[in-house]
Amino acid sequence: MTTAPATPAVPLADLDTDALRAAHARFSASYDELKAAGLRLDLTRGKPSADQLDLSNDLLHLPDGEYRDAAGTDLRNYGGAVGLPELRAIFAEALVVPPAQLLALGNASLTVMHDTIVQALLHGVPGGEGPWAGRPISFLAPVPGYDRHFSICERYGIRLIPVPLNDDGPDVEAVAALLAADDSIKGMWCVPVYSNPSGAVYSEEVVRALVSLPAADDFRLFWDNAYAVHHLTDERPQPIDVLGLAAEAGNPDRPLVFASTSKVTFPGAGVAFVGGSQANVDWLVRNMSVQSIGPDKLNQLRHVQLLRDGQGLAAHMEKHRAILAPKFVAVSEAFETRLAPHGGGHWTAPKGGYFVSLDVLDGCARRAVQLAAEAGIAVTPAGATFPHGDDPRDANIRIAPTFPPLDELRTALDGLCTAILLAEAETLLAGRDHSEG
Repeated sequence: MTTAPATPAVPLADLDTDALRAAHARFSASYDELKAAGLRLDLTRGKPSADQLDLSNDLLHLPDGEYRDAAGTDLRNYGGAVGLPELRAIFAEALVVPPAQLLALGNASLTVMHDTIVQALLHGVPGGEGPWAGRPISFLAPVPGYDRHFSICERYGIRLIPVPLNDDGPDVEAVAALLAADDSIKGMWCVPVYSNPSGAVYSEEVVRALVSLPAADDFRLFWDNAYAVHHLTDERPQPIDVLGLAAEAGNPDRPLVFASTSKVTFPGAGVAFVGGSQANVDWLVRNMSVQSIGPDKLNQLRHVQLLRDGQGLAAHMEKHRAILAPKFVAVSEAFETRLAPHGGGHWTAPKGGYFVSLDVLDGCARRAVQLAAEAGIAVTPAGATFPHGDDPRDANIRIAPTFPPLDELRTALDGLCTAILLAEAETLLAGRDHSEG
């Protein structure tokens, strides 16, 4: 099923037309074999594998005879709107948020982000000039980025403005220019550690700039620290105190920090967190008091008993790393073996998180994903990492290697590479036929 590269291998774009036609014929034959194999493989979403979920199975019989927190509060009853203090203390350390300014809530941080935007639309945010609704509202969207962030804005008619995402975070000059020119910008999506999908890690210099740039008082950084503890190597980024830096810059209300245990324990039965300045936290609690009399505190107690403390959380995440790291190695090996000899793409090698960002030849991503799907390999739709699914280069593909078993992952990656090479050969030939015609 694997197509052997030319000897010596030459980037497809550098082949003469006859050699490119020959390469296309080889890729087509390999693709026909791939389709005949009848595969049914899925690389679409960044879900934990069954082996990873098994790491948290103790949650199924916890809490162990307990239903009170350290203060003696009966967790079976109403109340406790801000969440279990013991659990907030564990994650406050990892997220660099004071425990008193961190809320532990339901199981989905996406829900909290969604509701925060809706509350801002209805009521405005601290320091603002009233509700966001009823006037043009825009958000900055570092790209490539997370499609579910974009979907929230798209759902409520919030204009998304793409900004380039570099290895050390968003392009600060581009952000500054946009903020200076457009007072409709009220927010910016940020995944500061192991960004989805590139794995970029924001530098302290970039973070200092983002919290310091001139902007409206109700401008908010939606700081989705989803992968703060999801390391794949021994090289760990130094946690950045975004709240402290924002306060130092005179903009304490700017960051809203989100996270969850979705890829720590059970995505379907975890805990979400949100933190910020005291003014932001008071605003959040006041809004949530109308929605709920308190989160699932027994589930939070289960998490406390499973993880214990910061060291216990780190040890738990090392077990995840042991399962995940070989899968990310498999991605690099597949692309290095199959794509690199043909100049077939450029990809990230993240030191943590859940994704790899792959850029193929411009104009080829959608066709490659289509070919892969027709061969039984489901991949995140091309363009999903850009607002409204519109990748202007049609080049980016998000790779989600976490869910399949390692042998299935290798098979899927090999098949995807075949689809990519065929799509690129098709595109190059079509361009030459057009120019020669």
